Amino acid sequence: MLKASTTNIKDNILHIQQCIVGAAERVGRDPCEVTLVAVSKTVSPALIQEAFDAGMRAFGENKVQEAQNKIQALANAPLIPSPTWHLVGHLQTNKAKIAAELFNMIQSVDSVKLAETLSQHAQKNLPILLQVNISEEPSKSGFSTKEISSAIGHIGNLPKLQIRGLMTIAPPTDNFEECRPFFKKLRLLRDSLGLEHLSMGMTNDFEIAIEEGATLLRIGRAIFGERKEPYHAY
Repeated sequence: MLKASTTNIKDNILHIQQCIVGAAERVGRDPCEVTLVAVSKTVSPALIQEAFDAGMRAFGENKVQEAQNKIQALANAPLIPSPTWHLVGHLQTNKAKIAAELFNMIQSVDSVKLAETLSQHAQKNLPILLQVNISEEPSKSGFSTKEISSAIGHIGNLPKLQIRGLMTIAPPTDNFEECRPFFKKLRLLRDSLGLEHLSMGMTNDFEIAIEEGATLLRIGRAIFGERKEPYHAY
């Protein structure tokens, strides 16, 4: 078994879960509708196991190679029941084959070309989310709100891919209430498309995201603390 660190991950997770319950109840939602995805980028397998032992069952990774190393290391533990792995970072098409094999869900499908490549390589049904640039920032990847309907029409016909919902990243701000209009806009878009999931909300803004309908939260710092240095598998 991997050696756990002294980081107070269990208490962090408990606190977040309490916040999830509070935010959901404020707007009359069932907290069970919300899944917490622990974003474990740069985090060692030992800390992931500690989070697993504290009750986490879904983990998010940003980079394919880093995730592959960790998943292989944790397979020797092993973690029972098996956790689900979400790719939440940008995916290059040349890494699509490995990603399709590794992950239970790819949240960051941001182009038709990427979807086509994933479909070609997927050996089983692969749940995906379509990333939407809801704030229309030039620096961000994702479909525009004008593109999303036609993208779904095309991607929805590709073999093996299951479009489960939408994902977005709110614009950076010190006033997190400013994220609310973007979360609401994504929820209304999701509803108009008849999809299930909304992946939105991170460490600073996840309670607002819950109030606006998030079903998947991507939280890293509030669980594992500030990233001090990248994780290396060697």
